[in-house]
Amino acid sequence: MKLLQELYANGILSDQSKKQLEDEIEKNGRREEEIILEKKIIPEDSLFILKSKVSGVPFKKVKAEEIPPEILELIPEEAVVNYNMAALSKTDNFVEVGMVYPEDIAAQNALRFLANQQKFEYKICLISISNLANLLKQQKNLSVETKKALEELNKERGEILAGLQKKSEAVHLTAEEAPIIKMVFVILSHAIEGKASDIHIEPGRERLTVRFRLNGILHPSLFLPLKVHPSIVARIKILASLKIDENRVPQDGRFSIKVGNKEYDFRVATFPTLNGEKVELRVLDPSAGLRSFEELGLKGRDLEVIKTTIKKPYGLVLFTGPTGSGKTTSQYAILRILNQDSVNIITLEDPIEYSIEGINQSQIKPQIGYTFAQGLRQILRQDPNIIMIGEIRDEETADLVVNAALTGHIVLSTLHTNSSVGVVPRLTDMGVRPFLIPSALRIVISQRLIRTLCTKCKTKIKPVGDVSTYLAKNLKVIPAFAKQELKIADPFFIYKAKGCDECSFTGYKGRSALYEVLNVTEEISQLILKGSPEAAIFEMAQKQGTLSMEQKGILKVLNGETSVEEVTRVIGEKQ
Repeated sequence: MKLLQELYANGILSDQSKKQLEDEIEKNGRREEEIILEKKIIPEDSLFILKSKVSGVPFKKVKAEEIPPEILELIPEEAVVNYNMAALSKTDNFVEVGMVYPEDIAAQNALRFLANQQKFEYKICLISISNLANLLKQQKNLSVETKKALEELNKERGEILAGLQKKSEAVHLTAEEAPIIKMVFVILSHAIEGKASDIHIEPGRERLTVRFRLNGILHPSLFLPLKVHPSIVARIKILASLKIDENRVPQDGRFSIKVGNKEYDFRVATFPTLNGEKVELRVLDPSAGLRSFEELGLKGRDLEVIKTTIKKPYGLVLFTGPTGSGKTTSQYAILRILNQDSVNIITLEDPIEYSIEGINQSQIKPQIGYTFAQGLRQILRQDPNIIMIGEIRDEETADLVVNAALTGHIVLSTLHTNSSVGVVPRLTDMGVRPFLIPSALRIVISQRLIRTLCTKCKTKIKPVGDVSTYLAKNLKVIPAFAKQELKIADPFFIYKAKGCDECSFTGYKGRSALYEVLNVTEEISQLILKGSPEAAIFEMAQKQGTLSMEQKGILKVLNGETSVEEVTRVIGEKQ
């Protein structure tokens, strides 16, 4: 029992503890690695680094999502389970194999047999139990259903080729239809089950890659033969009512399917590339998109400011943030509050993401001249109380939006800026006269989406080095009112991502929004009229209770909701 002996030699185990563990291993016939991890004597990575030192086999950490399925399939699923080993990479005819127990004679014999059978050389490295579990899960992902669909497609293609002299081309299309329909449904349903927000279908030179965006990060999920690409794209185009024979220009569409007992919408965008049409599908779950601010993570002072502002009879409510940061979901949250029988709400969107009962939603079509500006002119003739404009993209729309907000309408819209105070110079750059901005603008809501730590596996750590410096620097500038609400223990701990089966070994599960809410008060209006710099405006906002997104992120770190690494990934160390 070399690992126990090494732990004892390093002073981690006492003589008595070592003896008790040895007795338990002898009695239960379990491996010493399992017992050490179960008793939480040292972390898993530390254990396998120690094992690497004892065994002389190099330890390697791998990301399962980065290993192509054709590499994982070099070792069958049964062998992965029974012998605790998996293929990691292949160069020419040389395969790198990760093993949890490289000392296992049975595993060595099995690997030797597979190598002889498939005619490859191999080298061994050490991987952890968690790594192996993640690799196995990745290998299972989509494989059974996709392979079945591919087999059916290939079989029926063979039948078609054999009977081409007797059958028409129409029969050829009909025979291919069933497995392609099945394959597309498999891709869509797995995206829904995995809670993906987007599906990317991307043709390459040698294969078709399908990637899912999970919690804001893209992961390769499936690799298919390039020959099925035209059929898959055609099937999606049929679902979205797009032109099948048009592949020279981008197209947009949408469709709905039922998975289980629930209806899901998909927004489709095609894009011509060097190797063929790329397809992007946005997964839209109506129940997830129509959520309240409380469900989105907005609370306290920010929530009260927003609720008070939207009760006013007119004014502009602006949302800022990058694509995919949840701006539309936040706008819908406001519309749901305002949606009453006594008001007329009209929206102009590109595209309409979620349908809301009682609201008049309109899709712009720039190709026929129906733009945001043109649509807004027509909206004003429809006697609206509340208007939502998907995005302010040009000077004409900016001017119309501001004037609509000044003439008795509540107007919601979005603008691309890096922070809430960046809205003022951006509107000025778009031709809005500076003296109109404080009169029209009521509130600016800037936001980002941040991954939250998995509650099952997050690990408590003491911040050291750069992390400690980063936290200390930000805690110094957090306003006093926010510090009063903090409960920092002594010694000071935070949490980091680890990874388990519950979170697909990413260490994160779900996302929440970081909001920076700028309330345009009388004092801030005066600063805008004077042409004060952004820093001066934000300094006043902080005195009045505004926290930056980075400061909100730090508070989430201190509350154990996310990690420092996630905050710096989404926001950076400086706004």
